[in-house]
Amino acid sequence: MEYHFDVPVSNEDIRKLKVGDIIYVSGKIFTARDEAHHMMLEKDNISFDPSEMALFHCGPLMKKENGKWKVVSAGPTTSSRMEIFEDKFIEKYGINVIIGKGGMGERTEKALQKYGGVYTAYTGGAGALAADRVEEVLGVYWLDELGMPEAVWIFKAKEFGPLVVAIDSHGKSIYRDIK
Repeated sequence: MEYHFDVPVSNEDIRKLKVGDIIYVSGKIFTARDEAHHMMLEKDNISFDPSEMALFHCGPLMKKENGKWKVVSAGPTTSSRMEIFEDKFIEKYGINVIIGKGGMGERTEKALQKYGGVYTAYTGGAGALAADRVEEVLGVYWLDELGMPEAVWIFKAKEFGPLVVAIDSHGKSIYRDIK
């Protein structure tokens, strides 16, 4: 099935999703790779609310035009690198939509099931298409400390996708099925 959601996505809507469904999300999406995950888990307070957004495993290519940031390319990065953090990240921040590529492991699968979330796959190599779905860059955090690809970028997106539900909240994983 195909679904179109505004972020944040309700727990009821998340629980409807099954492996193989296609979703498109509109609203706030934030990027976080390895270093951002690590930093956010160590902080007691941050100045934005990840629970209101989808998490995108992405190190975007950005440029500044007329004083505003613009996304040049925003392809997904390999999600398995975040496996060591993701269960704790889901628990701490209430993340229920993750966007990435290549899949996640058992710890993340269990957290998605326990807390109600989905891991969605976005096509690698489609960074320009992803950039076209970003209407506005709402903010950037830790750019000086982490650098462009590792910084946390907050995007306002419109119909971001197609995203394939690859791990659902019912314990199903397309990656495990393929193996």
